[in-house]
Amino acid sequence: MGDYQVSEKIREKFEQLIAMDEVQKALRFIEEDVPRSIDEQKKLTLIEAPTFYEDERAAAYCDYLRDLGLEDVHVDEYKNAIGLWRGTGNGPKIMIEAHLDTVFPKGSVKEIREENGVLYAPGIVDDTRGLAILLSALRGLKESRLKTAGDIYFVGTAREEGMGALGGMEDFLNAHPELDGTVSVDGAWTEGITYEATGIQTFAVNFYGIGGHAYGAFGKMANPLHAAARAVAKIADFQVPDNPRTTFCVSNFHAGNDAGIHAIVPKATIKFNFRSNSEEELMKLKDRIFTAIQEACDEETARWGKDTITWDSEQFCDIHAGNQDIHAPIVEATYLAACYTSEDPGKVYFAQGGSVNGNRSVAKGIPAVTLGGGHVDTKCHTLDELYPMEGSFRSPQEVLLMALLTAGVDGKIESVLR
Repeated sequence: MGDYQVSEKIREKFEQLIAMDEVQKALRFIEEDVPRSIDEQKKLTLIEAPTFYEDERAAAYCDYLRDLGLEDVHVDEYKNAIGLWRGTGNGPKIMIEAHLDTVFPKGSVKEIREENGVLYAPGIVDDTRGLAILLSALRGLKESRLKTAGDIYFVGTAREEGMGALGGMEDFLNAHPELDGTVSVDGAWTEGITYEATGIQTFAVNFYGIGGHAYGAFGKMANPLHAAARAVAKIADFQVPDNPRTTFCVSNFHAGNDAGIHAIVPKATIKFNFRSNSEEELMKLKDRIFTAIQEACDEETARWGKDTITWDSEQFCDIHAGNQDIHAPIVEATYLAACYTSEDPGKVYFAQGGSVNGNRSVAKGIPAVTLGGGHVDTKCHTLDELYPMEGSFRSPQEVLLMALLTAGVDGKIESVLR
């Protein structure tokens, strides 16, 4: 991203910040803090937290936040683990978060294996490392002895993954309309910056018919499974734009069982998700999908002319798309912080949207960035997930800089959001 230009105002604040002795002391502390940070990462990984079942990990995370001296530490009604770093009241209110949940069912984590500087365990990165990053950044912030102008909520959010649909983040934002900016950590490296919100919708659609014997009832009724198949075939042929990036996926198809293998099923179900970085394109695609579903039912009904295939739907995920200027102050500040802490500033990049908690903020018009990504294949969302520990101090350093840049340093540096 060598062609990305940062405004003089933001660059001046950044250079003023990193020139401070207190900040350099904190950055050195974080580098020395790696063993403790890795130990916390391991301990949190062993506290399994499938989406909707984050209670135990949330309680443990609150213990860490409490030990670091944060105020009003608690698990809220939405299962978010929260602690407040109190500023002087002269700056914006900021949220810095990583998500508590992982994609794996309980029993997936048997042990944490370490070989040649690499940790192996389901969930060791996404987003358990993010939780550990926040704790190390917090210790660096304490070590600096700097007072922030604004308050900072440090949060372990619930229900980010899958069917959770970024729910903990959404609930926290709704409960705290006073927030002026958010920083999310979803990953383990400094290179990736997400500043746009990808819209995401997930549905289940059920197709209904009479059902009957595969031989005896043949020709006497329409088949809901065939209607579902017609719908999937139609959706599979859709063409969608590359820019704004728009995608679709039928991810689940179910009907019948082995005991009824010689039956026309009375019900078939498909599940699908579709996404776009444009809310307009997202709604266009939604209309096309549901038009295809109705057409498929009509065609299967007309094929036999005996009964009518009907359908209904259930929505599991509704995340709005949103845009933020690539030169918004929080984005420019993040770029400078990422370049400063990255092993290779030339690898810093802007992601084209994504399924991250920052989506919820951007869609609401709140200045927000999500930190993460990077150049290492960590096999996230697989049982072979891995975390190379080299350079583990870099992301906590980036989070520390973003905490100070967004909240401001009282009496010394005004927030980049002001």
